[in-house]
Amino acid sequence: MATGLVIYYSRSGNTKQMAEAVAQAMNDSGVATACKPVENVDVADLLKADAVVVGSPTYYGRMAAPIAALFDESVSKHGKLDGKVGGAFSSSANIGGGNETTILSIMTTLLVHGMIVQGDPQGDHMGPVSIGKPNDRVLAQCARRGRRIAELARRLHG
Repeated sequence: MATGLVIYYSRSGNTKQMAEAVAQAMNDSGVATACKPVENVDVADLLKADAVVVGSPTYYGRMAAPIAALFDESVSKHGKLDGKVGGAFSSSANIGGGNETTILSIMTTLLVHGMIVQGDPQGDHMGPVSIGKPNDRVLAQCARRGRRIAELARRLHG
């Protein structure tokens, strides 16, 4: 059975709510998925999952420092995440607040690790985004992303 890990940083609870929706959809889709705040994640945890999804609030158009610090530590595992499924999501305070640049910065790291990141031809193409507290539309996009990541992880990793 494929396994997943959803990692997030959240001050307000908005990104946490999104993370829980992604993880729930992955679990419901047959991928045993843990959902953890970044402060409870060790870089070795990345090796144990077939799919890793990362969520961050947007700070100045980029990921939060605790997420970046985990990625900095992940250099010690370079090459060992190759072929795993990856994904990203973000929240911000404003439309045009940098959500997509935050998602792209997370995805760039996943791609450098050799991870497989799937886009979506519908809805939030690069990953779910929320402006403030996630509404029903955002939570539906999080669930869709979780299902799609789970489906790909099952196809690739059983």
